[in-house]
Amino acid sequence: MTTLLMRMGVLHPDSAQLDHAQRRALRARFLRRMSLYALAVLLSGWILIPIILIASMAFSTPAAVRAFPKQILPSPISTDTLTFFLNAEGILTSTMNSIVVALLTFALSTLVATPAGYAISRFIFRGRDAVRLGILSVRAFPIVILAVPLAVTFINLGIYDRPLSLALLHTALVLPTSVLVIASVFASVPYEMEEAAQVFGCTPFQAFLRVVMPLTLPGIAAAGVFAFVTSWNEVFAAMLLTLNNRTLPAQILFSLDKASEPFKFAGGFFMLVPSLLFIFFIRRYLFSMWGQVSK
Repeated sequence: MTTLLMRMGVLHPDSAQLDHAQRRALRARFLRRMSLYALAVLLSGWILIPIILIASMAFSTPAAVRAFPKQILPSPISTDTLTFFLNAEGILTSTMNSIVVALLTFALSTLVATPAGYAISRFIFRGRDAVRLGILSVRAFPIVILAVPLAVTFINLGIYDRPLSLALLHTALVLPTSVLVIASVFASVPYEMEEAAQVFGCTPFQAFLRVVMPLTLPGIAAAGVFAFVTSWNEVFAAMLLTLNNRTLPAQILFSLDKASEPFKFAGGFFMLVPSLLFIFFIRRYLFSMWGQVSK
């Protein structure tokens, strides 16, 4: 059709080339968008399929869990596997210990990382870069280097095998990342906003609470989510620092070699649920932070 219009003199050759270039650009744009969608579907499937399968097995009967091939969806839906897991020795106690340790880690890391991140982002002092590097270098040490000496220290202090001692170690593990994340969020808020608040009568602390904190709350919440999930999933230090008051990952790992398949699937489901629920309720803060960064 384009060739016919060119022969009739209706369509100029330059217009035909322009039309061809536009179609090629639209085709390339369509392919890029479809590739992005395909990558998003693959990543979503990579994350969601194991969660769906674990949840399906957790709500199946023990006989269905042991059967092969496995069912994609539970039929019939049953809580026998979950009941079997909850009735296992030490599971309820270890679940409560995990919740307590994760919440303590969340609170301690937030209380320490917030003022530390504010100081690093707002104040210029000698050795500022060295402090940042020192904070980040803590993550370079393997956890065994921290856990074994701390286990001896906790025994000497009489706080070994307690949720607080494990929460202190988890706080030390997540603080470097939390401090740097919160510092970057504070740095994204212009200091002129605090100065304007002080001009209108606020003290520096009031300007921090009324101006800076509402803007940085999504970033602080994201750091708290990271601390909670890291503490909930951590198992090596929990094995070394607890004996009678094990957390859920440590209790499952301790029982894994002699556990049946229903126990393993139900344990995986119980490991997933608190983290998913916590992220679900905190998601609006995460989305708000993503919007601030994008803008």
